[in-house]
Amino acid sequence: MQIPIGNSLLSLISGDITTLNVDGIVNAANSGLAGGGGVDGAIHRAGGPSILEECRAIVNSHGRLPTGEAVATTAGKLMASHLIHTVGPIWRGGDNNEPALLANCYRNSLLIASREGLTSLAFPAISCGVYGYPFADACRISFSAVRDFAEQEDNAPREIYFIYYSPDQCAEAIALLPR
Repeated sequence: MQIPIGNSLLSLISGDITTLNVDGIVNAANSGLAGGGGVDGAIHRAGGPSILEECRAIVNSHGRLPTGEAVATTAGKLMASHLIHTVGPIWRGGDNNEPALLANCYRNSLLIASREGLTSLAFPAISCGVYGYPFADACRISFSAVRDFAEQEDNAPREIYFIYYSPDQCAEAIALLPR
């Protein structure tokens, strides 16, 4: 499924984010940038130890990454040239600023991609795994944040991908797209 937004093309696909040939991949990281489970662990495993070394240097010099913020590293052995690490909110019922923090993950990642001149960027479903964010709500927030950014920023990546590991999840996301 592809949708034009501003000067960008939004695509929703099912697959393994670590195998994509894009300029940048967004990593749903933990605040210590230490690798972990889910997409974060998969990215660190596929990209190799140089990613963790860069992440440790960032944490040592700047401290843990706050929820909603983003930072870039190289992508190690991945085909992408950049990784943008962002910390999604842990779902605590929705009354703890989770929607704004999740939207910030997407906006701040796109800001870095724009600043770095990335023309293609792939997002996972941030916070929808172990952090427990309700999938449908997270989709609506991510679509809105990306649409708003792409419509307002001329330097937004030309190709923006939402990558879902499962075909069923991808189909559900497509059904949630605003018409």
